[in-house]
Amino acid sequence: MAEDLVLDTAIRDWVLIPLSVVMVLIGVLRYFVGKLMRSSQTADEKIVKEGQLIIRARNLRAAANFIPAKSFRLRKAYYTNEENGLLHVPKGQATNPQAQMFSDPNMAMDMMKKNLSMIIPQTLTFAWVNFFFSGFVAAKIPFPLTQRFRAMLQNGIDLSTVDVSYVSSRSWYFLNLFGLRGLFSLILGDENAMDDTQRMMQMGGFGMDPTKSLSAEKDSMEIIQHEWALPKMGQRAEEVLRKFVKQ
Repeated sequence: MAEDLVLDTAIRDWVLIPLSVVMVLIGVLRYFVGKLMRSSQTADEKIVKEGQLIIRARNLRAAANFIPAKSFRLRKAYYTNEENGLLHVPKGQATNPQAQMFSDPNMAMDMMKKNLSMIIPQTLTFAWVNFFFSGFVAAKIPFPLTQRFRAMLQNGIDLSTVDVSYVSSRSWYFLNLFGLRGLFSLILGDENAMDDTQRMMQMGGFGMDPTKSLSAEKDSMEIIQHEWALPKMGQRAEEVLRKFVKQ
């Protein structure tokens, strides 16, 4: 049977709260440091055009059923034609993100700055947590959990008799590391609240080829089935009115 523990209030005051406050302050400080280290870059005209083109194609797919079938076919051919379609990318013209990165030293420098601004603070913070707070049971989850969560919530505590709902200080550090996106969105805004999970995913690659987005949008445009909504508009209006009258 798992044992119930009585947590000392001093652990809450000197471990749980300071650790959470430090993680928030480090995240905010890292954002402003990264903003200062970021070099100003002019937007690539080709990338901007491709992005606007994808948005227009998605709007067409979303509103496809509200235009006649002939008009939709003409627009579909305008985007997906194999000879001169806007979404068609000829073979051999696809850009290589790695080659583009190495050809632009500013892009490589910005990526290195982003990685350093993430790796160095988190390495120092983890060393600080591991040295001063390792081995503490810092909190308890207010609902029962299965044994699969033990390795995630009790990192640094090798006691199988402790209930799974108890959280170690080291696991609390990782929960704050990957779970503060909502708080950062309130402090920094939604556009600046990218969490460390997304940053780690971006570190593994050199970026995304924009031509792949064009090809994916072209494939989505080709498989869409057109069904004009005008003939059924009266029936839908009648259903909405009946629901309104019943209420």
